[in-house]
Amino acid sequence: MLTINVAVLLAVIVLVRLRRRTEARSRFDEKMTVVIVLALGVLIAPTSAGQSIAGLLSQLASGLTEAGR
Repeated sequence: MLTINVAVLLAVIVLVRLRRRTEARSRFDEKMTVVIVLALGVLIAPTSAGQSIAGLLSQLASGLTEAGR
């Protein structure tokens, strides 16, 4: 039996949509891409990979804040 991880499927969809040329996108197309990316973020956030990414971004943000002082 084949199972498909929804997060992986959404990641593939995002990559395909972002590879398209910018001029070929409509406003609806851009909004749909944002919705898909947000859904992907919600699916990834509770996982260990999502927690690692959040920690990395937190360290990056605090480093940039310190560099700006």
